[in-house]
Amino acid sequence: MRKEIRRAAVLGAGVMGSGIAAHLANAGIPVLMLDIVPPKFTDDDAKMGLTETDPRFRNKFALGGLDGIKKSKPAALYSKRFLPLIEVGNFEDDWAKLAECDWIVEVVVERLDIKQKVFARLEEVRKPGAIVSSNTSGLSIKGMTEGRSDDFNKHFLVTHFFNPVRYMKLLELVAGEETSSEILDFFTSFGRFRLGKGIVFGKDTPNFVGNRIGVYGIVSTLRHMMEMDYQVDEVDAITGPAMGHPGSATFGTSDLVGIDVMAHVINTIAEGCPDDEELDLFTVPDFVKAMIADGALGRKTKDKGGFTGIRKNPDGSKTTLVIDWKIGERREKTSYKYPSLGKAKKTHDVRKRIKDLVEADDRAGAFAWALLRDTLAYTSRRVGEISDTLVDIDNALKWGFNWALGPFETWDALGVATALERMKAAGVEPAPWVDEMLAAGHESFYIESAEGRQIYDPTTKAYVKEPKPDSFMVLLQIKMDEKKIVFGNQSASLVDIGDGIACIEFHSTLQPKLNPVDEYITEVMTKGVEIAERDFRGLVIHHQGENFCAGANLLMILEAVQANQWALLDEMIQVFQGLTTGLRKASVPVITAPFGFTFGGGCEITMGGDRVCAAAESYIGLVEVGVGVIPAGGGCLFMLERVLEGVDEPILSQIPFIRIAFENIGMAKVATSGEEARDRKFLRPFDKVEVNRDQQLWTAKRMAMAMADEGYQPPLPKTYNLPGKEGLATLEMMLFNMKLTHWSSSYDEKVATHLGRILTGGDTTINEPVSEQAILDLEREAFLSLCGEPMTQDRIKYMLVNNKPLRN
Repeated sequence: MRKEIRRAAVLGAGVMGSGIAAHLANAGIPVLMLDIVPPKFTDDDAKMGLTETDPRFRNKFALGGLDGIKKSKPAALYSKRFLPLIEVGNFEDDWAKLAECDWIVEVVVERLDIKQKVFARLEEVRKPGAIVSSNTSGLSIKGMTEGRSDDFNKHFLVTHFFNPVRYMKLLELVAGEETSSEILDFFTSFGRFRLGKGIVFGKDTPNFVGNRIGVYGIVSTLRHMMEMDYQVDEVDAITGPAMGHPGSATFGTSDLVGIDVMAHVINTIAEGCPDDEELDLFTVPDFVKAMIADGALGRKTKDKGGFTGIRKNPDGSKTTLVIDWKIGERREKTSYKYPSLGKAKKTHDVRKRIKDLVEADDRAGAFAWALLRDTLAYTSRRVGEISDTLVDIDNALKWGFNWALGPFETWDALGVATALERMKAAGVEPAPWVDEMLAAGHESFYIESAEGRQIYDPTTKAYVKEPKPDSFMVLLQIKMDEKKIVFGNQSASLVDIGDGIACIEFHSTLQPKLNPVDEYITEVMTKGVEIAERDFRGLVIHHQGENFCAGANLLMILEAVQANQWALLDEMIQVFQGLTTGLRKASVPVITAPFGFTFGGGCEITMGGDRVCAAAESYIGLVEVGVGVIPAGGGCLFMLERVLEGVDEPILSQIPFIRIAFENIGMAKVATSGEEARDRKFLRPFDKVEVNRDQQLWTAKRMAMAMADEGYQPPLPKTYNLPGKEGLATLEMMLFNMKLTHWSSSYDEKVATHLGRILTGGDTTINEPVSEQAILDLEREAFLSLCGEPMTQDRIKYMLVNNKPLRN
C-alpha cells in the first residue's frame, strides 16, 4: 500500500516547532501544533478575562507559536492562504488527536528525560505505522527511544531541520539501529519532493553533520582570533563573502542564531565526543561566557546586543558597535581595507576568490588560510564518523550554513596536493586517506562530466557516481557535451536538454548574481525562439544561478539617455516588447522557470511565457517605479491580462480589477514566494510552483513536453475594454489622497499618473476595445517620457551607486 502523510503533528510550538508547522502547511499538509499547558495562571491572564479552563489560556503557548508564524519576518508561510491548515492545542486536552496523524515530529526542550516521557506518552495513542521523529540536534536515538516497542522504533528517525525552516534547505536524516529502510527511503522522498529539502544522511553522533563541522569552524575562528591577535569586526570582514560564506560572516551569524545557543552546541560536542582529537578546542572562551552572563545573547537581546550591536544616536542616526574581546567592552566598528579583500569583492568566481584570498600575503590572507587549513583537515578526519560520503558533508555546509562551496569542493578549488603540502608544512595532518588518494593518482575529490559528477569514496578508494534523483537535471553537466550548446554568447546560451526541448540559460559574465537583461540576453532569446521553432518542440527559459533576472541593465539605459540616443532607446524597448510578447506567438510552447530575484524585465519575461514553473522561493515584482519609470516590456499588458481574466465584456466599473494592477506596479509590490506571486496575480491559477529548485528544470521541461504532446497552438490576440479618462480620474483621486497623507511624493504621483493612463487605456472609452499593441505603445511612450525627466535620472543614478531606491 502506498504510504502517505495526510496529516501531521508538531510537539512544541517554539521557534523551531512553529517553523516546522508552518512549512508543513506550505506543503499543503494539515498540521496539529501542540505545546504544554502553562504551569501557572497569572494575574495578567485574569486581567485578560481568561479562566484556567479557557482554551485561550490552556493553548497559550501554541497560540503564541501561531502568532509568531503570522508575524514572522521573513514570512514563514508561502501565503496566508495556508494558515487555516494549522490547528493548535495542548498536551493534555488534545493528545488523543495524535492518533489521527501519519507523522509526529517532536520539538520539545533538548533534555533526554523529557523526550523519553513524551515518546512514552506518544506510544499510547500513536496509530501503528505512523512515523515518529525528533528534531534533536544531538541526543542519541538509542537513548530517546529506550523502552519503546519494535513498531515504534521501526518508524522512528531524526529529522533535523535548520532555522528558519522555510528558507534553510538542509534536512538531516538520521536512522536508528532499528529504523526500517523503507521508512528512511519514504521520508527521503517526502523530504525532497514534498517539503523541498536537500537531504543529508548523518550518523547518530552529537550535532550530526552540519553542526559538527560548522561549530568546529566557529571554535577554530575564536581560537585563531585570540591567538593571532585579530578583532571581531576584522574577522567578520574576512570570513564572509570573501571566503564564500554569507555576509553575516562568523560573529554576525552567531548573533543571529543566539550566543547562548552557540555555547550550547559547543558544549554538546565537548560532552558527547570525548575521543575527538581536538576536544580541547570545544571550550567556550571566557569573554563569551561573560557576555552570556551579562545577557548579551545577540539579536534577540536588542538592548545589549551580542558580538555586534547598534547604538542610536541623538540625531536619529545609528552606529554599529562590536565587542573588543580583550577588554570586554564595545567600540565602534572599524572598516578593514586589506588588498586581498578588495580583490575578492571584484571576483565573481567563488573558487578563484577563495584561492586568491588564502594565497594573499596580508593579514586577511593569513587568517583565512589558518582557518580554512584547520577546518579542511578536521573535516577529512570526520569522514566515516559523521557521514560516509564527502558530498553529504559538503551539502550540509552549503545547505545548512549557506556556504557557496563545501569543504571538499573548496579543497578542490585550492588544489588538493598544493593545499596538503601547505598544511603539512604548518604541522597540520589531515586524515591518512587523503594521502592515499593522491598516491593512487587521484588529484581531486570530484570529477565533473556530462554523465554526472563523480565523488571519491575513501572506503572503496575509487570514484563513485554522485547519488541524486534522475529529476535533478544540472545544466553545467549537460553542457559538458559541447554538442548540446546550440547557440550562445557571454550572457546566455541555448541548450538542448533532450526530448525535443531546448533551454535558454542566462549566465551574465558581468553581473552573474543578477543577470540583468542586456543586448546579449536579448540576442539569445530572439535567436533561441527562432531555432526552437525550427528544430525543437518546446522551450524552457531557466538557469541555475543565484537569481533569475533582476531587470534591465540600468547603466545601459542611463548611458543612452545621457547621450540623447532616444531613437536607440526606443528601438531597444520595441525589441524587448517584441521578445516578451513574442514568446506566446511562437509555434512551440514556452515555459518560463524563475527563481530568486525576478524583478522588472525578469518578471516580464516570466509573465510572457505560456505557462510558468516558478520555484517556491521566487521573489517576483514589477519594481520599475523605484527608479522613476514604468514597466515597458509588456509588464502593464501582462498585469491587465491577469486581473481582467474572464472579464470579456464591458462592465460598469473595471477599476476594482485595474486597481490590483495599479497597486502592484505603482507600489512596486514584490511577492515573497511563488505562491504569493499567485495571490498577487503575477502567476495564474494554472501555473506551477515547484518546491524543490533542483527539480525545477525537469518539471518545466515536462510541462513543455506535455503542451507539445497536446498539440500546441499559440493563443489568439486579445483586446481589452478599458475605462479611459474616466477611470484615470478615479486613480488620480487615489494618488492625490496618497500624497496628501505623505504616502507618496509629488514625483511618485507623476510616475503613477503615467501608469494609470496605460492601465486605463489612454484616450478611449469602456466601449472601444483597446489592442495589445496600443497598450504596448502607451508603455513605450511613458517610459521614454519619464527617462527624459531629471528626477528619474537621479533615481537611476542613485540605484546604481547605492543599490536602493531614492525617494525624491
